[in-house]
Amino acid sequence: MGLSIDRLTARIGAEVSGVDLASELTDTTVAEIRRALLDHQVLVFRDQSLTPEDHIRFARRFGPIKRPPVATAHGGPPEINVIDQTEPRGEGADAWHADNTYTVTPPMGSLLRVLQLPSSGGDTAFASMTAAYEALSPEIRSLCDRLRAVHDVTRSLTRAIERGHSVADLQEVQKRLPPVEHPVVIVHPETGRRALFVNVNSTVRICGLRDAESDMLLRFLFEHTKQPEFQVRVRWDTRSLVFLDNRCTQHYAVADYNERRVLHRVAVEGERPLGVADWQERLDQAS
Repeated sequence: MGLSIDRLTARIGAEVSGVDLASELTDTTVAEIRRALLDHQVLVFRDQSLTPEDHIRFARRFGPIKRPPVATAHGGPPEINVIDQTEPRGEGADAWHADNTYTVTPPMGSLLRVLQLPSSGGDTAFASMTAAYEALSPEIRSLCDRLRAVHDVTRSLTRAIERGHSVADLQEVQKRLPPVEHPVVIVHPETGRRALFVNVNSTVRICGLRDAESDMLLRFLFEHTKQPEFQVRVRWDTRSLVFLDNRCTQHYAVADYNERRVLHRVAVEGERPLGVADWQERLDQAS
């Protein structure tokens, strides 16, 4: 019996059954899962019994592990970022974001498991940035295709230190992870589809624009990406794993609880994001 893939919304998300992620998966099964990820951007696997080692081993089938560039204060194996929250409102995960875009090579994907849940609440919403891009007018798409933006760790790390989720030295991390530029619109390296690549946690300004122009355009894009038509919402249980494509999605942890919630995240290494001009150059070189 092969995989069963059931679409969750018209634009994003699918539930995958018929596979035990703790088992030794064949190359064919891994290829099917990768294809499903490219097609649906977020995959939900239910009824899984996974150890941290299983979680890491499954992630490795899709590429090298990207260790957390800034580890949380909550322990765990070095491959796992542990997010342990009780009063999550305003702590950063409750804002639309992609993971680690302040690095030169953000993750291609993140694999999430919740190990402890509040008695109610604690869902995560996911949004398609390809759908968000495609919903823009042709004129705005053309403008964004040409722009680059600066991503910076400072905002998210400062918040994490203030809330006790990180014991990192801010100045040391800023030196190790200086601001980086990425295209405002990236081209997915496997599908060729374009996606918005700015998020409120890490993107601080658009290059080449005056401050007021940059602020105005970023505010518009941040609000635009929040539309429900681009989203799927996942209700967690402790036997589920979610695999998200970090190159073309954002996610939002709903901060509607005040009991402990513990999530493990394993990230898979990605490549430097390609803009529209970069992608065309790659195609020209290949032809």
